[in-house]
Amino acid sequence: MTAGPEDRVHGVSVLAHGVGAQHDLPLSPFYAFAGAFAALFVSFLALGLLWSASRFRGDLAGRPLPVAVQRAADARPTRTAARALGLAAALLVVLNLLLGPDDPDRNPAPGAVYVLLWVGLVPASLLLGPVWRLVNPLRTLHLVGCRALGRDPAAGRALPVRLGMWPAAAGLLAFTWLELVAPDPASPTALLLFLALYGAVQLTGAARHGARWFDHADAFEVYSGLLARLSPLGRRPADRRLVLRSPFNGLDATPQLPGLVATVCVMLGSTAYDGFSDAPAWITTVQTSPWGRTTAATLGLLGAVALVATLYALCAGATRLLSGQLPHPLTAFAHSLVPIALGYLVAHYFTLFVTEGPRTVMLALGTDNPAPVDSPLGPGGVATLQVLAIVLGHVLGVIAAHDRSVRLFPPGRAVAGQLPLLVLMIAYTLGGLTLLIA
Repeated sequence: MTAGPEDRVHGVSVLAHGVGAQHDLPLSPFYAFAGAFAALFVSFLALGLLWSASRFRGDLAGRPLPVAVQRAADARPTRTAARALGLAAALLVVLNLLLGPDDPDRNPAPGAVYVLLWVGLVPASLLLGPVWRLVNPLRTLHLVGCRALGRDPAAGRALPVRLGMWPAAAGLLAFTWLELVAPDPASPTALLLFLALYGAVQLTGAARHGARWFDHADAFEVYSGLLARLSPLGRRPADRRLVLRSPFNGLDATPQLPGLVATVCVMLGSTAYDGFSDAPAWITTVQTSPWGRTTAATLGLLGAVALVATLYALCAGATRLLSGQLPHPLTAFAHSLVPIALGYLVAHYFTLFVTEGPRTVMLALGTDNPAPVDSPLGPGGVATLQVLAIVLGHVLGVIAAHDRSVRLFPPGRAVAGQLPLLVLMIAYTLGGLTLLIA
């Protein structure tokens, strides 16, 4: 979206927020809300009438890609080149933070972190799968260190089952706090401190538990992996074959690990906070708060995540009551939140990526303070894209939840058991649209 004047408070550039003055978008609230409600309600009715048995096969589905493609993707030169690229990019970011100008308008490092990494992982993961796992510089450093010491990178203490994705959820919350709440998120000092602490925690965990630590604890690997569940490219665990698959099958195979709900709620809640953090009423609130701006903004971010989590927990409880005893109701339907989170991310960060992304690349190539690139879509096109992204994300969530319902619930309770989920989807949709156009 367009950048508002508040995005330059404390000398921070537009990189501090993915969303600008969304309340100025040329969009009719009536048509947006009516269309969203109709799309969700009609899709729910159609699924209830026409979809009586589960159709998704999870990791068992997929059409294998040609053997030549598989060999090229798994070849050692390919993987070595990807690791080297990730490590080189990380080194360039650190060098720019250490030696580059303090002005974020002239230093490419903040844009590399907040735009190319955080936002760029969205299209990269959707198109190519969990790419961060391959280029993760921390995983590469751990691999190089283990080889230097003659250790097996996979060796280490077993991860506690209860740990699940909780470290990744905490890491995502810490990163979004830095991006959205910290007084000067584009400051080289702040970024260096975060990257140093984050890297130390991750490498310490990997030294103790082996490379599997990154699969569950690295915030960016988990973030990329969840988004990659909607990629047409996948890998079957049974034979490690690369396959083309329906994104719904990838989504259906999302592991039901502890911390999954927390991770997705952080993705949703932080994006929601980004949506209302530049509203004039909220800016006035944090600027006049007796607790100070940072404390008030921190409470706002935590409150947004807590609200998303509370609504989902209430929905899961109601689903269990309506459908009978359901083990682990929180995680059973958590996968249906992933396309919703994707819709929010596209709606809130599309314009940031297509305008600030090229500008960051030009800065890295030596252009002095280039102007942001104009968005390829006009205001009306941006508004349409944002509404479609949010509505489509929720419709995909309804489909994923329905297929899981008819698999888990008795036939007579499958539709009734989804009513709380439908109410939740409508609430999330209305909330997301309100952040865009209210």
